[in-house]
This record gives sequence, C-alpha cells and structure tokens, in this order.
Amino acid sequence: MDASLTVQYAIIAVAVVVSAWVVVKKQFPGPVRKARVALALPLLRQGRADWVQRLGKWVAPPGFATTGKACGGCDGCG
Repeated sequence: MDASLTVQYAIIAVAVVVSAWVVVKKQFPGPVRKARVALALPLLRQGRADWVQRLGKWVAPPGFATTGKACGGCDGCG
C-alpha cells in the first residue's frame, strides 16, 4: 500500500510542477526568458563538454525572428 501511495503522490507532484510551469510561462514570459538565458550562457561557453553544450542549447530560449517593414509578423520566413 505504501508503494502505490508514493507513486500516486509522485504523479500528482509532476502534474503540479508541469501546470505551474505552464502558468509561469504564460504570465511571465520576460522573466522566464531572462532566466533561461542566465542558465544557458554558462553551459554554452567554449571548452565545455559536448553534452553540456547540447544541454545549454536545449535550455536556451529561441531567438527572435527579424522581420522586414512589409512583414505581417507571422514568423513563417524562417
């Protein structure tokens, strides 16, 4: 009985963490982006192991697309 209760609590904890992350991303996109940049920069430095740099690229936020004056902002140009 204890093992099943532990598994149940673990599943609930994962669901709470995921839902909190979604809310934070939706409500505070600027601070989340700054935090991701702050976490990724030390991982992306030269001389780090390849797996550390891959982790840094995964943590880093996507870059902003530069748009021209005639662009509607759909981000479909690459």
